[in-house]
Amino acid sequence: MTRRALIAGSLSAAATVSLPATARAHGRTGRDEATTRYGRVRGRRRDGTIAFLGVPYATPPLGRLRFRAPQPPRPWSGLRDTVDFPNPAYQVPGGEMGPNGNGRMPAPSEDCLYLNIWTPAADGKRRPVMFYHHGGGYMIGSGSATGQDGTRLAKLHDVVVVQSNHRLGLLGYLFLGDLAHGDYAANQGMLDILAALRWTADNIDHFGGDPDNIMVWGESGGGAKTAAVYTMPAAAQLFHKASIESAAPLRFPTRDGATARAERTLHLLGLTRADIARLHDIPAARLLEIQQAEAANGVAPWGDPDPVRPGFGAFVDGRIIPRHPVADGAPPWSAGKPLMVGTTRDETVFFSLFGPPDIFRIDEAGLRRELSRTYQGAELDRIIATFRASRPAATPAQLYFAITTSPIWRDAIRIAEAKAAQHQAPVYMYQLAYQDPTVVPGTDFPLGSPHASDIPLKFANTPGDRPAGERATARHMSALWAGFARDSRPNAPHVPRWPAYTPTRRATMWIDARCRIVDDPDRAERLYWESREPRGS
Repeated sequence: MTRRALIAGSLSAAATVSLPATARAHGRTGRDEATTRYGRVRGRRRDGTIAFLGVPYATPPLGRLRFRAPQPPRPWSGLRDTVDFPNPAYQVPGGEMGPNGNGRMPAPSEDCLYLNIWTPAADGKRRPVMFYHHGGGYMIGSGSATGQDGTRLAKLHDVVVVQSNHRLGLLGYLFLGDLAHGDYAANQGMLDILAALRWTADNIDHFGGDPDNIMVWGESGGGAKTAAVYTMPAAAQLFHKASIESAAPLRFPTRDGATARAERTLHLLGLTRADIARLHDIPAARLLEIQQAEAANGVAPWGDPDPVRPGFGAFVDGRIIPRHPVADGAPPWSAGKPLMVGTTRDETVFFSLFGPPDIFRIDEAGLRRELSRTYQGAELDRIIATFRASRPAATPAQLYFAITTSPIWRDAIRIAEAKAAQHQAPVYMYQLAYQDPTVVPGTDFPLGSPHASDIPLKFANTPGDRPAGERATARHMSALWAGFARDSRPNAPHVPRWPAYTPTRRATMWIDARCRIVDDPDRAERLYWESREPRGS
């Protein structure tokens, strides 16, 4: 199986789950039966793990419910099969979705408010709960993708894994509240996640999970969603720790920016404010066309958003998300919640894999040409000199990816610094340092540790035919994450003790076949970025 396939199996042998609320009181442990608040469900068993796929956590957001806050699910009678992956949120279909995909998931749909649960047993045991947010920059993705399948993570580490599908893109973040009267929600996609998290807190004890020990985590766009949850006061009582991975959103777009994006959307649809009610009747396919019509259709999981007209994604609306995640300090209502934050060593390699391979073969002149799109004159000379001194053996292409990855790492550091400044709960920093030797097609450039390469590693979904170093890295990473979920300390067998991050030591876990602690990695590069920041920022 290719790494791209891992990043982008059928389950067998049905197991009934009918979860009576009194099961634990009567001492009935170890049975695969329980009941949610809304009805009985049946999952599938494989390799000692039960998967409940497509459990509804809210009413389908169709018709008049489009653009509104999610409503509780409708109760059902009898036993509901939850044995097949649910519809992904409406989006451009990916390789695992619909009739033209590989058969893992059905086609994307507006009827998408479902979650998946992987558990070792639906019993009375109170296991750590790992509530994962899928990536995709608020635009694409699913809680059912192969690389993040929760089967092995649940089995190997005795945890419960939960993943939700939730509204994305225009359907998830078009903000009409300042343009029309009516019950139009802000951040409806994040409200979906909040509803799924609340469902989990209310029901997960019937699936062998501990509602008093829930970790929220996610990579890339999922890391940005995790930062949003960390910043939402309404979520504060629903989770207990978090991990923000390959995402460093210091700021979100503003309410004014979201309104400007909505006005632009109406214009592209040929509508005015007076026509907003018609948005409920426009086919979703047409809305997707409009979403894709402009380049600024997403919100990046790092860096500052467009201040005038951002894309579709989480924004500061003043109530659901009342403030920026980090720009004004870490949110006080999450001060007592431990945090992990980090990146891969070679994030931006990923974003060059889908175009011509020329960038992987650049020489010195090519390096200067590519970087001159962002840096000029003395600043260009200085950044190249800084990184060349820090990485003397690097090729021009490797320097290019180091330089373009470094701002993401710097923003991750700023998140850790803001969290450490609260002096209430620890923050742990990491970098995925494992270097994948797989060569980029048409070049002699090894992949290294690109963006998204951590997904199958932390879910322990690395096949046996992958290099031994990669499999060892997966063992370490999945164990560290499960350890953090269990007791808020990311410890694992055969891995050095992971100290909390402080601005004095800056201890960082390098995750590899042999993990090690590195204090203040790439210090000269960090100091370079600090020298460019306004004083007091």
